[in-house]
Parts: sequence; C-alpha cells; structure tokens
Amino acid sequence: MAASLFLLPVTLGETALSKVLPPYNKEVIVSLKYFIVENVRTARRFLKQTDPGMNIDELTFFTLNKYTTKEELSGFLDPVNEGHSIGIISEAGCPAIADPGADVVAMAQQKGIQVVPLVGPSSILLALMASGFNGQNFAFLGYLPIDNEQRIKTLKLLEQRISSEKQTQLFIETPYRNNKLLEDILKTCKPSTQLCIAADITLETEYIKTKSIGEWKKKTPDLSKRPCIFAMNNSIH
Repeated sequence: MAASLFLLPVTLGETALSKVLPPYNKEVIVSLKYFIVENVRTARRFLKQTDPGMNIDELTFFTLNKYTTKEELSGFLDPVNEGHSIGIISEAGCPAIADPGADVVAMAQQKGIQVVPLVGPSSILLALMASGFNGQNFAFLGYLPIDNEQRIKTLKLLEQRISSEKQTQLFIETPYRNNKLLEDILKTCKPSTQLCIAADITLETEYIKTKSIGEWKKKTPDLSKRPCIFAMNNSIH
C-alpha cells in the first residue's frame, strides 16, 4: 500500500482497548512513526497502551488544535512525500468526526493522498443505535448555541424538524454544562417529544435511556462532567 493517512480511533474513556478496537488497528499503529494528535501526552499514553514495548521517543508528533495554522497543517503531511504513512489520533473516539482532524483529511484528499479510516467507537453512532430512533434519517448538530435565547429557538426548530421530517436530531454539550442543557430541553420541548440521553458510552458507568420529555421531568440523571450525547425524535420504532 502506498503511504497513506490512517484515521486511528481511540477509546471513549477508561475502557480496555480490546473491548472496542480490533487487533488490526495495533498492526497499523506499530508500523507508523508519524502521528497527528490533539494532545501529545494522551496520544503517547494511548500508544503505550496499544504496545507497551513501543519506543515512544522514536516517534514524531504533530499537534493539531485551534492554534494550528494552515501553513503548519500543510507541513504535517510532508512525511507522505517521503514514503511514510501518518496516523491521526483524536482525544476520544473517531478522528475527523466533530474533531479538528477533518481539516487534515480534507487536505489529504485535495493532495490525492489515500485516506484509510479504521474501525473504532463513535459515540454518535453508538448513541443512535441504542436510542430506538430513526437511523435512516438523522443529523448530528454538534454543540447547540450557548446563548439562552438562541438555544431555545434552536430546540424549537429541532422539534419542528423531527415532526415534519421524522429526522433524528443528535447533539452534544461541554460535559460540565450537560445539566443546564437538559434543564433547557425539559423546559422548552413538548411532553410527548422523545429524548435519549447516552452518557459514558462503552464505560463501566454507561447510561443510555430513551423517555418522553414528560417522563424525564419526573426524574433526571446527574450528567455533570460525563461525556454525553443527546438525541431527539417524536417516536420510537
């Protein structure tokens, strides 16, 4: 295979690698010497878990975050020109899905570099799978607006969408603001609207429940500081 850009999924938290990643991923990882990562420290930790015998100091890491310039980004792919494949490692889950790795992938596609996505956990798809909602027509919206007025407006728009298009709506929030988002959902949405809360997916504390807004109002979970996906629809299949 020609030098390629490999998208390397990681766990969604403190989960055994063998539970969520196939053995083939390790084969690819140990063959690589160049990695594009969000955080070098956590990437090194993940690689050491993958292969305890790996010499981390022999590897080259390129850091990709909100401070990375387009010029730096372009240089990250230079090893491919010398025949070396590169791996992208996200902070959690699959690279390039709600993740800055998408910018590198876009650049690789423009340059004609082969992009190879590997199998691994996606909290978005796992939440959708377990929700009982429409999996043929859905949208992932990322973060809802922080501004309270805009957020309420957005939630009402999502309700209109699930009613008119039967489209499942998925979104996330910064973990420490989860409880506030849930509070806004319960205040804004109709009692009959269905809401799935999927927290700590694949972890020992995994929590995935689908109920109507009316039912959620009776008792809500504490979602503070827990990675969480919210999904909404107006019916369960």
